Amino acid sequence: MSETVITNVRVIDLRFPTSRSNIGSDAVNKDPDYSAAYCILETNSGLEGYGLTFTLGRGNELCVLALEYLSRFVKGRTLESLTTNMAAFCRELTDDSQFRWLGPEKGVIHLAAGALINAVWDLYARSENKPLWRLLAELDPEQILSAIEFRYIDEALSREEARDILSRDLTGKQERIDQLLHDGYPAYTTSVGWFGFSDEKVRMLCREALADGWTHFKLKVGGHPQDDIRRGRLVREEIGWNNKLMVDANQKWGVDEAIQRTRELAELQPWWMEEPTSPDDILGHARIRAAVAPVRIATGEHCQNRIVFKQLFQAGAIDVCQIDSCRVAGVNENLAILLMAAKFNVPVCPHAGGVGLCEYVQHLSAFDYICVSRTLENRVIEYVDHLHEHFVDPVRIRRGRYLLPQAPGYSIEIYPKSLDLYRYPDGAVWLEEAQVEATASGWRSGQNDV
Repeated sequence: MSETVITNVRVIDLRFPTSRSNIGSDAVNKDPDYSAAYCILETNSGLEGYGLTFTLGRGNELCVLALEYLSRFVKGRTLESLTTNMAAFCRELTDDSQFRWLGPEKGVIHLAAGALINAVWDLYARSENKPLWRLLAELDPEQILSAIEFRYIDEALSREEARDILSRDLTGKQERIDQLLHDGYPAYTTSVGWFGFSDEKVRMLCREALADGWTHFKLKVGGHPQDDIRRGRLVREEIGWNNKLMVDANQKWGVDEAIQRTRELAELQPWWMEEPTSPDDILGHARIRAAVAPVRIATGEHCQNRIVFKQLFQAGAIDVCQIDSCRVAGVNENLAILLMAAKFNVPVCPHAGGVGLCEYVQHLSAFDYICVSRTLENRVIEYVDHLHEHFVDPVRIRRGRYLLPQAPGYSIEIYPKSLDLYRYPDGAVWLEEAQVEATASGWRSGQNDV
């Protein structure tokens, strides 16, 4: 049988006008257009691999350019040459002796690397005819270790420690798989509490979510203190005190203000306070955590790499680890973070939503439960009810739980029609948007002339 060779990489600037409805709005990002730098790995066999990295609109073209550059590292390569030693492949992307000067393992370059690495894993899973979570769960510990870059983290998690974690309770693996297949993975909803929603809409969405079986809810905060408290009380009135409420400041505050505001919000009994300050401030998070206990501190969706996570764990700075499926360098780096979280006994509750992040991260959480943490205690995956209709294999939710995907791959393939409609700037949706803006601009100009 001939080897699978990657013959071409197509990269698409994909944007959805979610700002029209305040979807995704928070105290910092008030008008996001959910977007993605999306790539398709074409092969000599006709099999394709799909990957993306998520952004909020403007600047997405930078990720596209970086992804186009990095694609040279896979063109003409066999799939086996990449998957035999995924850590070595990952290092090729992050260690270019000149390109890395633009941001070694951080920023736009790292986002693009995550998209490409995820696409390779998607192609790998498709070639094995397995969903990614099952592919990972069925790899032996040494194969998983070969995908992890231990450089810069080995004093916190050695290869031997990682091997020990992966080798525990192998006899219970099938039981855990069966449990997830039957019950699903616990989730929480952020769709009820976007920053730009009116009080009436928040109430309506809370009631609908309760009827659908949700028990964990998240509210965006970071506005005026009185508004945050009012909206929090409103949500509590709707969901009661037996359900979980999380609050998310999206990095709005400095350390001192974060302490003050978290203490003020403590009356809501938040299950966690999310991103209270800059994601780069390890010591700031540690200080906040010590000052606001027993309110738990969560962060991670904007952490740049495994090294930042390592320091958060070492400093005892967080109670909840929120991995993102493509901000770090894809599956490879998230494997390292999952293992570090297990060593430091910090529950992983992934960030999701956006474009494809729910589709992506369900696989990582399933692997975490099956092979790493082996527990669902205090663990939930974020869920946002937007844009799933564009995916060939969208997430499935039942009574507030993710149902495990069964189709081969990483669940990130988008329908060609959606790619055509939302391609920026020449997709039909954006051409129409430009026409509307041009008409409005002409009207404003005419009014000014009058």
